[in-house]
Amino acid sequence: QVQLVESGGGLVQAGDSLRLSCVAYGNILNFNTVDWYRQAPGQQRELVAARSRGGSTDYPDSVKGRFAISVDNAKNTAYLQLNDLKAEDTAVYVCNAEILIDGDGTTWFGWGQGTQVTVSS
Repeated sequence: QVQLVESGGGLVQAGDSLRLSCVAYGNILNFNTVDWYRQAPGQQRELVAARSRGGSTDYPDSVKGRFAISVDNAKNTAYLQLNDLKAEDTAVYVCNAEILIDGDGTTWFGWGQGTQVTVSS
């Protein structure tokens, strides 16, 4: 069984930076794909960063140039670097991932519980 646990959120001021972590606990080999979403109260969930199996990344215009997704398979951890934070970035940030769990190609897909990011203006 695999579990994803996010951390790194907090209360910051506009212009500050945070690095969110998404740790995969369990017997895993590596991340295949990783996505980070966010959801603010009363709003729909929004994809803010995506990393493909090949390592390519994609971001919506609202965060492009400010957010960066990365993976460290040696640490079973995916990251989301948040720079130049704005009040409108306030939300719960959640990761999901497809993870390779054995050499036969078996994968696991799931979501974490989320971490709160609050940006004061």
